[in-house]
Amino acid sequence: AQHDRAVAAMANELRQLVDTANAPIFGIDVNGNVNEWNEKTAEVTGFSKEEAFHKPLVSTFIVPKLRQSVQDVLENALRGNETSNYELEFRTKSNEIRYLLVNATTRRDADYNIVGVVGVAQDVTESSKNDRAVAAMANELRQLVGTANAPIFGIDVHGNVNEWNDKTAEITGFSKEEAFNRPMVSTFIEPKLQESVQTVLDNALHGNETSNYQLEFRTKSNETRYLLVNATTRRDADSNIVGVVGVAQDVTESSKNDRAIAAMAHELRQLVDTANAPIFGIDVNGNVNEWNNKTAEITGFTKEE
Repeated sequence: AQHDRAVAAMANELRQLVDTANAPIFGIDVNGNVNEWNEKTAEVTGFSKEEAFHKPLVSTFIVPKLRQSVQDVLENALRGNETSNYELEFRTKSNEIRYLLVNATTRRDADYNIVGVVGVAQDVTESSKNDRAVAAMANELRQLVGTANAPIFGIDVHGNVNEWNDKTAEITGFSKEEAFNRPMVSTFIEPKLQESVQTVLDNALHGNETSNYQLEFRTKSNETRYLLVNATTRRDADSNIVGVVGVAQDVTESSKNDRAIAAMAHELRQLVDTANAPIFGIDVNGNVNEWNNKTAEITGFTKEE
């Protein structure tokens, strides 16, 4: 009798521990109907023990898209194959979704016969919401980078391409698939600039960023595109440097115009200097600031004099 009372006391204590635990604990019998539903489960779901008991767990409380997978987990546990840390989505009484991380444990009677499954859960709704919000933000940023009207490209710590947006593909003629995992400097940068660009990227890989440096991209059709680039250090969640990202402005047309104007100015200078007529000039103070070869020849005074 004393032994029976001790067992009964222990059973009562375990019942209280289950009922008042700070974690959701619920269970089913061999037919899948609820036969365990502690206070925390009632609080999380909004369904009282009386409302939940004897109802089929999966079809009543699990969101439709997960019913089959949850059913599989429970059936495995009813065969003695337990599962740890699977996430399920409970539909609450107010039709909200709660995310629970659950260990499904086989329940046995005194003769070791399987009589059901008990789930001990952790409510991860808030962290799951945060994870989904972060994932949504990351996806949105990925779309913004991918479709930005500016060339955006990046490298990993080894200098290989790991970012190549649509605009970069359009400008260079190389698709993302063609560019990815290739060494950026030796593949896409004009030879005369490879050393200086490598230095800029190496600096960024050490945390020293550079703004508005001009590089010359070699396109697939062997043309040259001039890009004005900001090289920004890329870091992971722990602030470790994992690469460099470049956000660029295509200045090819203005660069061509600048070079054309410079060439024209040089040509005009040659025409003035070699003209067959004396050409000379003064500044606002009356001092000579133009003195071509013919003027020097006629006067005997060199430009320097």
